[in-house]
Amino acid sequence: MTTTGRGPAGHLEKVEAPGSMITTTAARVLAVFRIATGFVFLWAFLDKTFGWNYATPGERSWINGGSPTKGFLSGVDVGPFQGTLHSIAGTWWADWLFMLGLLGIGVALILGIGMRIAAGASIVMMALMWFAEFPLAQHNAAGEATHSTNPITDYHFIYGVATLALAVTYAGHTWGLGRWWAQLPFVQKNRWLI
Repeated sequence: MTTTGRGPAGHLEKVEAPGSMITTTAARVLAVFRIATGFVFLWAFLDKTFGWNYATPGERSWINGGSPTKGFLSGVDVGPFQGTLHSIAGTWWADWLFMLGLLGIGVALILGIGMRIAAGASIVMMALMWFAEFPLAQHNAAGEATHSTNPITDYHFIYGVATLALAVTYAGHTWGLGRWWAQLPFVQKNRWLI
């Protein structure tokens, strides 16, 4: 390792992919990004569950009998899946799948474990939400402007790509439990659990 007057220069840390390198600083930035992204999902779960009056008023919280999917899905007024989304809005199974997804993705990202599963679940969830908001449409069912700012790359797309990037860069290994998780015998036998 070479050094300068300011400390180590060019120090690189090896990662699992043969021939690939990542700097310690980059690994730390990815760890902060992973935790912050995980908190986006976990916060949504907590606010919808307890109604902390941010996106969800207390009286509409899940623990007070509210539905985490009803408001969003019943309000879909654009795209080819309106009828389908309206029909599943507020169903018990849609509520449970959505909330378990938010919780699982959030906890996995914050802890840095099960990153591949979290990325896959995030991509599926974000794709479904993208289709629900359908940013390709310029007008809703009533003919009013949707005010879509970008027909392809909205925040759903970015969150999906972000979780994929975090999984493939082993972002759970820095400031997370990813390295320990990857060494567990059942994870070693089932690499898709990393």
